[in-house]
Amino acid sequence: MINKPTIKDVAKKSNVSVATVSRILNDLEGYSEETRKKVMQVINEIGYQRNDIARNLKMKSTHTIGVLLPKVSTNFYIEILSGIEDAAHINGYSVIICNVGDNGKRTEEYIKVMIERQVDGIIVCSLPPEKSLIEKIIGVNIPVVLISTLYEGYSVPYIKVDDYKASYAAVEYLIKNGHKKIAMLGGKKSDLIAGLPRLEGFVRALEDNKLEIRKNLIKHNGFSFKDGITSMEELLKKKEKFTAIFAACDDIAVGALSVAHKRGLKVPDDISIIGYDNTQAAEMCYPALTTLAQPLYEMGQKSVKMIIEKITSSAEVKSVIMPFKIVERDTVKNI
Repeated sequence: MINKPTIKDVAKKSNVSVATVSRILNDLEGYSEETRKKVMQVINEIGYQRNDIARNLKMKSTHTIGVLLPKVSTNFYIEILSGIEDAAHINGYSVIICNVGDNGKRTEEYIKVMIERQVDGIIVCSLPPEKSLIEKIIGVNIPVVLISTLYEGYSVPYIKVDDYKASYAAVEYLIKNGHKKIAMLGGKKSDLIAGLPRLEGFVRALEDNKLEIRKNLIKHNGFSFKDGITSMEELLKKKEKFTAIFAACDDIAVGALSVAHKRGLKVPDDISIIGYDNTQAAEMCYPALTTLAQPLYEMGQKSVKMIIEKITSSAEVKSVIMPFKIVERDTVKNI
């Protein structure tokens, strides 16, 4: 019995990777017209049955889930990944974690890896909603679920907290504790998924409570610990009076706490601080951080349930908005 030619045979004879052959068969981008013609010529020469093989590949399950996420520079991702890996293990799936770098610059490279590994589904965590990235991700025709982001105009299910409402709640908590002069240490305003909505929630909470919005008390450097240090130092240089800070993530808040300590400022006696996320850093820092809690671990678990549902069923998978709450610890004083 003569064996039918395989996709590996095509790749070898064409002197290209299996991933490139797969992309050509699925009419995706990432190769030259010359390469496409060469591969198609080999397919015809060796009698590779494109439709049969493509169907078999689609039906074959590797029980593998790919995870695309930015550089793991905050505790936020660690908690989500723990939820993903635990839920995947329970359900008999393995996980490939791909760090696509800042702004998703290595996304295309890792999509090729996903195709080559024949992953059953892809979980995308916090990547920016840029059209080029979106089309690269959904263009591979592999089931996709999003965490902590959304792609407007595309029918891709997501799981996230309402960042606008959550930041509003955090700021309102400070206001209810008597604070009227409130600063914000935020992420980038260009970040439409977390940076801008948290800024808008902050501003609206002040407006609704008829409090002054001072631009000098709003800093935007990013979501890392170092960004928190930078933002806090810039804030203190202005020498404007404030009694409380809303930090757009826990790592920013911990950076602010470290600067306050070096400057001899006591938290919460001199300055109150509320964070956002409720990562382990919030519990481990001193004083322990009051924060707006996202159910990060549960979001990771839920994303696996959603992607398995997409893999195994033709039914529509609905997006999920997760609940949030204030976790009170030791960094907010009632004045």
